[in-house]
Amino acid sequence: MRANDTKGPVSGRRHWGTLPAVSAAQLLVVLDGTIVNIALPSAQRALGMSDADRQWAITAYALAFGGLLLAGGRISGLLGHRRAFLLGLAGFAASSALGGAAVAPGMLFGARALQGAFAAVLAPAGLSLLTTTFTGARERGRALGVFAAVGAAGSALGLVAGGLLTQYASWRWCLYINVPVALLAGIGTALVPPDRPVRGGGRLDVPGALLSAGGFAAMVYGFNEAASLGWGSPVVVSLLAGGVLLLAGFVVVEVRASHPLLPMRVLLHRARAGAFTAISLMFVAMFGFYLFMSYYTQTVLGCSPVQAGLTLLVNAVAALLGSTLITGKLHGRAAPATLILPGLTAAAAGLFLLTRLTPQSTHVLSFHLVPALVLTGLGLGCVMPATAGLATAGMRGHDIGAASAAYHAAQQLGAALGTALLNTVAAGTTASYRAARPSAAPAAASVHGYTTALAVACGILVAAVCLAAPLVTNSRAGASGEREESALPSA
Repeated sequence: MRANDTKGPVSGRRHWGTLPAVSAAQLLVVLDGTIVNIALPSAQRALGMSDADRQWAITAYALAFGGLLLAGGRISGLLGHRRAFLLGLAGFAASSALGGAAVAPGMLFGARALQGAFAAVLAPAGLSLLTTTFTGARERGRALGVFAAVGAAGSALGLVAGGLLTQYASWRWCLYINVPVALLAGIGTALVPPDRPVRGGGRLDVPGALLSAGGFAAMVYGFNEAASLGWGSPVVVSLLAGGVLLLAGFVVVEVRASHPLLPMRVLLHRARAGAFTAISLMFVAMFGFYLFMSYYTQTVLGCSPVQAGLTLLVNAVAALLGSTLITGKLHGRAAPATLILPGLTAAAAGLFLLTRLTPQSTHVLSFHLVPALVLTGLGLGCVMPATAGLATAGMRGHDIGAASAAYHAAQQLGAALGTALLNTVAAGTTASYRAARPSAAPAAASVHGYTTALAVACGILVAAVCLAAPLVTNSRAGASGEREESALPSA
């Protein structure tokens, strides 16, 4: 039985009150992935951080968020999605205030880890609330479209907000800003239909939680370290190998557990596996794209951080249009493959255009840049809501939280891998270009590195199309979860 079904019919007002509250929470989670990046130099000077330690302001959040997502999904079911959502909001706001008031580096790093931990509860609880509240195909399509648009716009908005707040207020406001947003989302939760904890769920799978947290944290940290130490570094190799072993142990434990943290049926269903594959590879490519667009607009075009963020808003607006005008209207009417595969292809075409950039492309309105921003945005706007709907379609009981958590975990791993992998490719090709052409301008070497990395990202999206196509094509799992329920084992 669906959790929200236990209370009977939900009024339209309360029904649609879920969307703004969950969207505000999604904005918080995504925003904090980038907003602190802009504020970090100022925070480093204010708190006396060393160059070696400053990365922990970013890494602590990513490790806690990625490592605890699966446990957060289970907690969401045990407490009830609405209660877990409120817990995540309150904890995220409190840890943000703590970070803004930091007087030492350790205090900031600890607050960022707490933010990630509460985000790991907040994110799957929010997606679970959308899934259980919006059950009709068309209304779920519109809801997931808005949800995905907020997620797609959050990274670019974080760059803009981080620059504005740091420049005109203080770096501390990059953290304090979360408090009023969380408060508004909390007030909006009064309109969220109440639910009950899932019955018969048993206790939290502690061995699975520890293994998944350790495995995801090792993988994310290994990817982050690879960007600076290199993929052949003993530290990186040890972290990645350890992460793989821990996740393999996690699978063994979950198969045997009576109340698993992540039931294997969530991953082994063909269409759902296609959704996870598509979104993880999409994030590998897109986070490299965001990284290089930030570098390109600032180092080659001479934009300020705020101007660079505003340029990326073209991508965010295109994602909004794609997720609401295209996916929102077709969701439930068309098979998921008709949104996911063209979305991946459009994003790949946008990245291909960017491989044609040159050091002479010195204007933000260049022929290649704006069309590429539009195409990648439209692609992201089609892929995110379609894969989110497919990943959670037909889920019941604890499986809803597990599928939501796995979906966010796929995004986190993809983002971490994409940033590290593509940054390594760019740095290596830039160095090779400089060695082969000592007299070349620095901008020429940098652009060569960016375009080479973006070509790799384009290839990753083409591979995503090839891998996801046989999994999601002819799938009967549409945006409406009811279509897939008969094909899935019961929770």
